[in-house]
Amino acid sequence: MHGKAIVITGALGALGKVVATEALARGARVAGIDHAASTLAATADHIELGGVDLTDTAQATAAIDKAAAHFGRLDGLINIAGGFTFEAVSDGDPATWQRMYAMNVMTALNTSRAAIPHLTKSGAGRIINIGALGALQAASGMGPYAASKAGVHRLTESLAAELKGKVTVNAVLPSIIDTAANRAAMPKADISKWVTPKELAEVILFLASDAASAVTGALLPVNGRV
Repeated sequence: MHGKAIVITGALGALGKVVATEALARGARVAGIDHAASTLAATADHIELGGVDLTDTAQATAAIDKAAAHFGRLDGLINIAGGFTFEAVSDGDPATWQRMYAMNVMTALNTSRAAIPHLTKSGAGRIINIGALGALQAASGMGPYAASKAGVHRLTESLAAELKGKVTVNAVLPSIIDTAANRAAMPKADISKWVTPKELAEVILFLASDAASAVTGALLPVNGRV
C-alpha cells in the first residue's frame, strides 16, 4: 500500500485508530475524518479532519475534497463512521431508526458519492464499508441497528455493480469487536471469541490493496473464533 492515499472515516474511534495506524505502517498516506475534534498537526502523509458531520452531504463532500487535494489523489475510502443502539421495536422510538439510518447508511453514501470522481482517476480505487454480521439475522433489540447495516450491505452491492471495472466496493461484516466499550457493555461475555480491531484491520486493508483487485461486491463475514 506504499504511497496510496486513503481516507478513513470514524478515524478517531476504536477501530478507526487501529486501521489508520496499520495503514500508515504499510506506507499509505492517511486522511482521517471524524465527528470528534482533532488536534493532530498535518504532515505530508497524515492529516485528520475533525468536527465533520458526515450525515451532511456538503460537509462530507468538503472533507473528501480536502483530503484528495492534500494528497493530490485518492486511492481508497474506508467507511468506518457509524453508530449502534440496542432498542426493542415494540416500545422503541421511531426516531432511533432515522438516527441509525443517518449514522450508518447516509455517512457511507455521502462519502462514497464524494469520493467516486477521485477514485475513478486512481486506476485502483477502493471503497470498503463496515456492515454487520448481526444484520444477516437480527436478534431481539437489534432491529434499528441491523436494518441500517442491512442498508449498508445493499449499498455496497449496488455501488459495486455500478462501478464495476472502475472502483471495487466491498464490505466487511464483523461480529462483536473487542473494544473497551463492548467489554464494558458485556462484562460476562467470552471475549476470547470476539474479533480484535487489528484482525479486522488486516481484512479491511487487504480489500484496500492491489491484491484484492478481483474482489468486488463481496460481503465478507469476520466473525472471530465462534
